[in-house]
Amino acid sequence: MFWMKRTKYLLYALLPAVLLLIPMTAPSASAQVKPGDFITAQNSYKVKSLVAPGVFYKVERGMTMKIVPSSRVDWPPPYRDATEKYADQVRLSPDGRSLVNYVAGQPFPFFDANDPRVASKIIWNNVFRPIQTDDYDLRYFSCESVMTGLNRTYRVLDEIDVGHYAGYNEVGRTEVEPMPIDPDFKQTNRYWLFALYPIMSPENMRGAGFIRYRYQDPKKSDDVWSWDTGVRRLRRLNEGFMGDAVTGSGLTSEGGGNIVVFDPDHYSGFNAKVEEYNYRFLGQKSMLGVVHAEHSPEATCATDGGGSACPEDWETRQLYIVEATPRQLNNSQALHSKTVLYIDSEVWFPLYEDEYDSSDQLWQNHIYWLTYRDRPVPDARVAIYPFKRSFVVGSAATDVQTGMSAMCYLPSRHTPEKECWYINMGAVNRDFFTTASMVRAAP
Repeated sequence: MFWMKRTKYLLYALLPAVLLLIPMTAPSASAQVKPGDFITAQNSYKVKSLVAPGVFYKVERGMTMKIVPSSRVDWPPPYRDATEKYADQVRLSPDGRSLVNYVAGQPFPFFDANDPRVASKIIWNNVFRPIQTDDYDLRYFSCESVMTGLNRTYRVLDEIDVGHYAGYNEVGRTEVEPMPIDPDFKQTNRYWLFALYPIMSPENMRGAGFIRYRYQDPKKSDDVWSWDTGVRRLRRLNEGFMGDAVTGSGLTSEGGGNIVVFDPDHYSGFNAKVEEYNYRFLGQKSMLGVVHAEHSPEATCATDGGGSACPEDWETRQLYIVEATPRQLNNSQALHSKTVLYIDSEVWFPLYEDEYDSSDQLWQNHIYWLTYRDRPVPDARVAIYPFKRSFVVGSAATDVQTGMSAMCYLPSRHTPEKECWYINMGAVNRDFFTTASMVRAAP
């Protein structure tokens, strides 16, 4: 009995380095590239089969890659311990869409590629991932809208600067009290709370903000509000617009047609309500991604018009590929016919995503640059952890049909806040995620 318990503990300790029950579906990326290679538009053919079509589009148009040796990313020990403690009791609902008996840690650390519900299990693992389990507050980030293209001149068309990008989880808490579930969950049924406010620039958006609540009830839509400083009006938004990069957040500038922003359903990778999509597992593949980024703040790419972060360190990763298709019954306003997610098997974060239009043509691509260290920036003095953890340091949204890109820097390159990412430190509590707090923060 002791031997069985000890063996199980060792398996959890090795997760996610051990690829359990998922067969390889492609040769290693090292067959095409090797550490030391430098990928440009001229030799982009070397990585065509190793990245998503949308990422290849970026490489062809000037985003460079430094190929580096692969190294593992370990889960934070509290998250690993919670997985060991609670995973055995987690189930999918009879219809295969909702999560049952989840408390904390990874819901499904063991799964079979032949399981007809494997795609849903992967998506729920993405929802309750190790990167941030309790709360987070990113102070000062910026996104620049540019036209991307090979050797295009770097010219910022519009820029948006935001004071706080923050979240609070009521379920799955592993490092900050109350753990593992906030008692408020029993009253409100909220999985998590999110806030983005106040906007610092452009001037005509200064003070605006956005708040969103996600509920456990699969039939209850998200509650979403935005604050418009121009008319000083609080607006209730329809969840159906959260997948629209133009109007989704309600934070577009008046007359600012050049601003390209991430739609709220992709603020943190794939962020849509799980039950409103159907999922199909497309396999596991050895591909390239960034999980040990060299720069923080990220570097502006000089060879693609500033539409990405480059050059940056790309390495071979094991990615789960899942196709998400809107269920028209609940998501009739979705503008994308499908989204293909490329989820890292250790970080459990999509390193990139491709979205397709109603004609099934590639429309938008999202790339996320992550790093792995015990602090978000090298000169941190407060946000320092007793173990390494992952941080998102850059992201880009690109309309491949127009060439317009939004490159986001997390943190901003001009931030006065040198710590930037406060993850699982109690930096924000539930009070931060009220409309009253958002309105008070507006100038």
